[in-house]
Amino acid sequence: MSETRPSDTRQVRSGRRSGDTRTTGEASGVDNSGLRRKARFALILGGLTAFGPLTIDMYLPALPQLTRELEATSAQGQLTLTAVLLGLAFGQLVAGTVSDAVGRRGPLLVGLALYFTTSVLCALSGDVYALTALRFLQGFGAAAGMVIARASVRDLYSGVEASRFFSSLMLVTGLAPILAPVIGGQVLNHTDWRGVFVVLAAFSVVLFLVTVLALPETKPRRWRQPLRAGSTARTFAGLLASPAFLGNALAAGLAMAAMFAYISGSSYVLQDIYGLSPQAYGLAFGSNAVGLVAGGQVNARLVGRIATESQLLLCALSAAVVAGLLLVVTVVAGLPLPFLLVALFVMISSLGFVMPNTTMLVLAERQEVSGSASALLGVLQFVVGALAAPLVGLGGVGSALPMALVMFGVVLASLTVHLTLGRQRTGRGGAESG
Repeated sequence: MSETRPSDTRQVRSGRRSGDTRTTGEASGVDNSGLRRKARFALILGGLTAFGPLTIDMYLPALPQLTRELEATSAQGQLTLTAVLLGLAFGQLVAGTVSDAVGRRGPLLVGLALYFTTSVLCALSGDVYALTALRFLQGFGAAAGMVIARASVRDLYSGVEASRFFSSLMLVTGLAPILAPVIGGQVLNHTDWRGVFVVLAAFSVVLFLVTVLALPETKPRRWRQPLRAGSTARTFAGLLASPAFLGNALAAGLAMAAMFAYISGSSYVLQDIYGLSPQAYGLAFGSNAVGLVAGGQVNARLVGRIATESQLLLCALSAAVVAGLLLVVTVVAGLPLPFLLVALFVMISSLGFVMPNTTMLVLAERQEVSGSASALLGVLQFVVGALAAPLVGLGGVGSALPMALVMFGVVLASLTVHLTLGRQRTGRGGAESG
């Protein structure tokens, strides 16, 4: 399949047709003169980026049943979740680096094939230790979809258009964590925990076929980097040495930590401390998820028209800090539940602005290694973000204060690193220093 050339994507984005229609058509395989094809491209990439949340969250309702059937302890059952998180983190490093060297489609198809194989083996597994190893490999395969989807957007688009595309992906990927436990629960109504992995395997087959038939190669040969250990190390070192990259990637990771803290602590806080029923908790969780998705869509409308990515990010992080402070004050002062719900809604909704803008600012640094940049961003998001969950638990189980303090602390740290590092320098003028 033909490759995308940057000169062609500029013409396609602007809606102008080149005199050489053959070149434009061959260049991207995505006819951006029609909104339907652009929407299809977003849907495919959204499905790829949804691999991570689906792999984690669809499995959660089955965890108690799985633990009982495999005669494992709860700690061993939780280890299977840790394994997939590690696979998602480190798989992005490998897939992102390799895709910078050989193109996007090959590593993506290998990752999808690995995901299918390990999902089937997970469904057949009869031992918790084997399942743990397979879950790591499953996460490793899922990582290819996540990292290559982000890099592909950066290959095709730049500036405001890329920011809007990342915001559009929020509509798809924001729904994945909401729908995944529901789908997992419905699967368990008709089969056992093994059926969850069968569904995940089927999903990977669909995406494999869609990738083969409809997703173009987006990495031009002249932008590909040699796959050598020394070159790879220098690429990562160069990215980490960039204040803008490091500041915005850490800002994204710390913002993700707020989300992890919310996910790990909100069920206990809202149900056991504030007395919400499971149905009411589901409504509160769903409304915050809607806020997350809506934030991404509003961001797409505002970026480039009202403000730059950096300005919108600053506003969103500031709103998150104010919401975090309200969260702490609500818990300490014993204010009624509506104050807590409003604070959570504002904070989670603000992340709908934070994620697409930090992603764009990070990937704007060096387009020729956007796969490696996307990989480092993904690792920081998962590693830094995953640290928040145990911090909430370490604070004890008798108060909502640990969750509130962790969420406030990480968004305050996110704002701080963005201000001190992230706004020093960027790779393009659209996100200039503040």
